[in-house]
Amino acid sequence: MTTGPFLAVLDYGIGNLRSAEKALQRVGAGARLVSDPTDASGADGVVLPGVGAFGACADALVGSGLHRVVLAAVDAGTPFLAICVGMQLLYEGSVESPAVEGLGVLDGTVDLIAGDVKRPQMQWNTVEPVQPHPVHPHPMYPHPMFGTDHGPERPVGDRWMYFVHSYAAPLSDVTVATCDYGGPVVAAVASGSLWATQFHPEKSGASGLALLERFVEACR
Repeated sequence: MTTGPFLAVLDYGIGNLRSAEKALQRVGAGARLVSDPTDASGADGVVLPGVGAFGACADALVGSGLHRVVLAAVDAGTPFLAICVGMQLLYEGSVESPAVEGLGVLDGTVDLIAGDVKRPQMQWNTVEPVQPHPVHPHPMYPHPMFGTDHGPERPVGDRWMYFVHSYAAPLSDVTVATCDYGGPVVAAVASGSLWATQFHPEKSGASGLALLERFVEACR
């Protein structure tokens, strides 16, 4: 039985949430799926996965009442991780579902990946941390989700992550990593205790597990 920090993985009936739960358990978290908002009470960290269309995910999240868990965690400064469409839901909206509102935690609108590229991006790609991170005191290091104990010489192979998406968040001052897909595409954002990735760390082998392990450590 895992005795690590309790991570509430929000189960609002969308996608394969159990893969995120199992990956977090593998790196030492006491992670479990939560479908009732009251069951997230006292969580050391909150995780919002997401797969599918923005509108369907947003409607399901609000319908489950779990959007209140997201907003409460962000407001309280509880460590919070959003994955793929979970990250997109943090914005004000998406051109994929223009009639549906996002959570508005982050400013801006999610848009179709620009350029003459195949959509969705469904591949492994190299994630490049943005330098310098605005809240990190040393410009030679990336955001903590990518490991502050590594400098710019960090092996490229340690940053391969798996992407499946046709829409992307806007580049902004919360962008902490990009990937190259016909131009720079937002791969990760962060603001305080909020971490969010467009890629799937739970499907990204050792590199993804290392990121999840850092998040678990942030929850301790």
